[in-house]
Amino acid sequence: GVYLSSDNGSTWTPVNFNLNDFYVNSLANSGNNIFAGTSNGINLSTDFGNSWTTINTGLINTDIKSLAINGNNIFAGTAGSGVFLSNNNGNNWVAANNGLLNTQVYTLAINGNNIFAGTMGNGLFLSTDNGNTWNSINNGLTNDTIRSLIIIGNNIFAGTFGGGVFLSSDNGSTWNAVNN
Repeated sequence: GVYLSSDNGSTWTPVNFNLNDFYVNSLANSGNNIFAGTSNGINLSTDFGNSWTTINTGLINTDIKSLAINGNNIFAGTAGSGVFLSNNNGNNWVAANNGLLNTQVYTLAINGNNIFAGTMGNGLFLSTDNGNTWNSINNGLTNDTIRSLIIIGNNIFAGTFGGGVFLSSDNGSTWNAVNN
């Protein structure tokens, strides 16, 4: 489930009232709204985790692997139905998969207008138009299952399944292994 610490991690308290699943794959926040992606969909808390509401309207697949927020847009990566987008705080979700070659999206990261999606078996994809279209960006990747992404400044790090970590400093155009 979800745990809360108000003392920098010294102690933790479960905050799971009405949470629809205790297998939480991803957390994201927008203001005071906390979103939890679980194996049974997306949950929203507006009171710091004291209570949760399931917000799955429009989701075809509720096995949520990743969440990312950019302004009013919430993106959810699923294990089987690609990426979904909500621009109304999770009240409704629509598929955002045009050009996405794999429907198993394990990780999402956002840098400005660039949305990166890491998939199982087809590498990385980039959308520059709010998820309307996706393009493959795998030049230099030797492993095509991407499990994690992080962006630090102009550097994008991709953690792969069995292939180590890759770095791109050119918005994903090229990738180099950084495993020393």
